[in-house]
Amino acid sequence: MPTINELFRLDGRIAIVTGGSRGIGQEMAEGLAEAGASLMLCARREEWLTPTVTKMRKQGFAVEGALCDVAKAADVQSVVDKTIAAYGRVDILVNNAGVTWASEPEDMTLAQWQKVVDINLTGAFLFAQAAGRDMLTRQWGRIINIASIAGMHASVHGPHYAGYAATKAGLIGLTKELAVSWARKGIRVNAIAPGFFHSRLADGAIAMNEAAIKASSPIPRVGDAGELKGVAVFLAADASNYITGQTIIVDGGRTIA
Repeated sequence: MPTINELFRLDGRIAIVTGGSRGIGQEMAEGLAEAGASLMLCARREEWLTPTVTKMRKQGFAVEGALCDVAKAADVQSVVDKTIAAYGRVDILVNNAGVTWASEPEDMTLAQWQKVVDINLTGAFLFAQAAGRDMLTRQWGRIINIASIAGMHASVHGPHYAGYAATKAGLIGLTKELAVSWARKGIRVNAIAPGFFHSRLADGAIAMNEAAIKASSPIPRVGDAGELKGVAVFLAADASNYITGQTIIVDGGRTIA
């Protein structure tokens, strides 16, 4: 029987983290690296990516970086190819890249809707497909899709973001379908559904909801830095070997209250 330390170690594992240069993506990437994984971080902008790669290398982690628009299949395949060239394979994929667009549904343009769908949902599929093809050659892999409680429940008082909510619900469905497609081929696919955590993407919504969170959530606060790191490591490590197709909600109990 493996020890608890062995169950949570990621020594020798290779992980791609999309949207890994900032916010919760950076936090989860750091968690994987602290557990022993080597990283390929993806971001859309050089000014976000390079400082994070430099910082993590100074911490002693094995980190490479790649610019990538996850909505473009050629960019996605390039990242997977670069990862294999640098490290030999892909073991873990964290599909974290995402955008949102707050708008009343009657006002949302098709271009706004399409941008959110292309990045949040199509991009996750493209990366899972490209990384999954490499994982299938060894019959081993871990894919973690970053969904959201926005894909599970809505707020009467807003903010209203139809595209974001639809894509996060879609990610939960995609997680289940990929899980059953690949479970007998050694690939485990799960999702994390965060509640409110401070980030560039979420701070506008937090400003609208923080009073309600403090008033009605069982744990009456916004999530703290570090509270997603352990969940990501758990789903990437051998500790979760008998879990697939599941969505772990990290929201202080908001969705049960």
